[in-house]
Amino acid sequence: MDNAGVKIAVLVENTVGVPTGITGEWGLALFVETGGKKVLFDTGTRGRVVSNAAAMGVDLRSVDALVMSHGHYDHSGGMRDFLSLQGRLPVYIHPDFFTLHYGAMPHEHYIGVPFCRAELESLGAEFIPVREPREIAPGLWVSGEVPRKTDFEKGDDRLFSLVDGRKQPDPFRDDMSLYCVIPEGLVVILGCAHAGVVNIVEHARQVTGVSRVYGIIGGTHLGPVPKEQLEDTINYLQGLNLQFLAANHCTGLPVMARLAGIFSSVFHFAPAGAVFTLPMKEGKPA
Repeated sequence: MDNAGVKIAVLVENTVGVPTGITGEWGLALFVETGGKKVLFDTGTRGRVVSNAAAMGVDLRSVDALVMSHGHYDHSGGMRDFLSLQGRLPVYIHPDFFTLHYGAMPHEHYIGVPFCRAELESLGAEFIPVREPREIAPGLWVSGEVPRKTDFEKGDDRLFSLVDGRKQPDPFRDDMSLYCVIPEGLVVILGCAHAGVVNIVEHARQVTGVSRVYGIIGGTHLGPVPKEQLEDTINYLQGLNLQFLAANHCTGLPVMARLAGIFSSVFHFAPAGAVFTLPMKEGKPA
């Protein structure tokens, strides 16, 4: 894939769209190829990223870097299996990646990274902390920490973290995305968008200097948000004149169905097994 576009393969997602030996699991992992570089963005929950990649003909040993969107188990649970296969490589994380993340529903339980840092380093992870935006390949940026500027993006009050043994609402400073610049504009690649979709897109514009947003793919976390936040976010997305929208994972099926109705041919379901080459040709992913 040259600098003229980006190829994104969905290796792990809650659902499966192609019955070719692929297994679904709650979580997300995307294989991103652009500018001559190959990046794995998240690893899913239980290591299915390895077998699914093989079924899709994706060579994980060719990955140049691993980027972790945040420290939840459903994005980091496949790290051990991937590193055992691939070996030593750079792993971009926010400094708060190993924060003690918890969920309160249906009862309080740990939902953070299921491995200790030392184990992952012993398997080859060369952790690179990223707080500020960083360009890791020509036209491909790791967002770094996303500023919270919108009034209506409130986060998820079901989630909290432990700091010095004390509970606090999880600020998700470790929530990061990928920003890819192609001639047609920005492609924003989301993990779970805990920082808020609008905050993330506006940060992408500022970081890259590109105002035109061509497309968005990944988890939007719009499923559990209040109705007012959902409506304001949809209104914002409608104002972007997107050419491509593939919301999956934590977006939730009801919200995805609604987005499909609103955005029509611009919207694409993105289950495990889906592959998108952007920009699209004649309204369809190449």
